[in-house]
Amino acid sequence: MADENGHENDEIIVPEILERRYIPACLKSVAWEGFNFAGHEITIVESTDLYGATVWPSALVLCYFLEKHGKQLGVEDKNIIEIGSGTGLVAIVACLLGAQVVATDLGELIGNLQYNVLRNTKMQSKHIPQVKELIWGSDVEKTFPTSSFHFDYILAADVVYNHPYLQELLETFDYLCNENTTILWVMRFRKENTLLENAFIHKFQKLFEMEVIYDLPSLSIKLYKARRYNYKK
Repeated sequence: MADENGHENDEIIVPEILERRYIPACLKSVAWEGFNFAGHEITIVESTDLYGATVWPSALVLCYFLEKHGKQLGVEDKNIIEIGSGTGLVAIVACLLGAQVVATDLGELIGNLQYNVLRNTKMQSKHIPQVKELIWGSDVEKTFPTSSFHFDYILAADVVYNHPYLQELLETFDYLCNENTTILWVMRFRKENTLLENAFIHKFQKLFEMEVIYDLPSLSIKLYKARRYNYKK
């Protein structure tokens, strides 16, 4: 992975990531975009009136990383949860790579998320993916009791922005992690949110050891890999 991290490779990696998206030749009544990952053509239906129902560049970065390093990471047959799944692209790619995936988001996004996930993985994936509603914070334990759920990887793309639930997001990361869990988190930096972003990262680093895997200045994006410092549960 070392050869693909840092500013010097931004000009190589970013075009490779962005070329995975393709737009339909003619517009139809349902807005959709196409993507090429994990040897599949993936069709994503979007909803432009909802923030979480659009594919953002951070998701493409995480999909690209999973495709390139999935074997090295050993994602096949691993238990993976994605928080803030949105349209489901990242969860779909992880599923197509052989992982046991749970895609999560808020209730108003679940219908579109489930449609995309099932449409693109049916008869194509080793394991049948799950789609669940997840409210960050205290309700996580109700949906994912520790006695029943263990995750090898937590995936997150563009979950930190100007919203009032950043503390609940941090609590969710903390709750879902155990001693063997790895977080793959893509952060898109926005100038107007610098103080907010820095404050969240500062709190996050108190709980987790972070490593920058990709630094892509042209997209204002970094991909972090994180593990707990100490396991106390």
